[in-house]
Amino acid sequence: MAQKPKKEHRFEDIKKELERQKSVLLAEAGVIIGGGLNPGSENYSDLGDQATAVADQNFLLRIKEREQKLLKKIDEALERIASGAFGICESCGAEISAKRLLARPVTTLCIECKTRQEQEEKIRK
Repeated sequence: MAQKPKKEHRFEDIKKELERQKSVLLAEAGVIIGGGLNPGSENYSDLGDQATAVADQNFLLRIKEREQKLLKKIDEALERIASGAFGICESCGAEISAKRLLARPVTTLCIECKTRQEQEEKIRK
């Protein structure tokens, strides 16, 4: 009979992938901080060019906000792996399927609870 892998080894591949994603996001953030996002550093004589530059900066900032939220979720998932709470739905306490964890490793809800949450959000809108 095959032994069930220990919890800390069961999620090793997911942990490595989360750490890789975190490194990529942090490296990209370093490039932007290092010179890619300097509002007002360029002077445009044309108002259309100025407006385009501002719109581009706003778009980039929205992307960075999303990445910052993703970094936080990655850190939280890594903490759950370390504490042994990873893969447990925080709503109902059931085990989250391996398929779901592989698809969305930062998830904190099983598919049933996530579906219910989305339906409730739909009703509120």
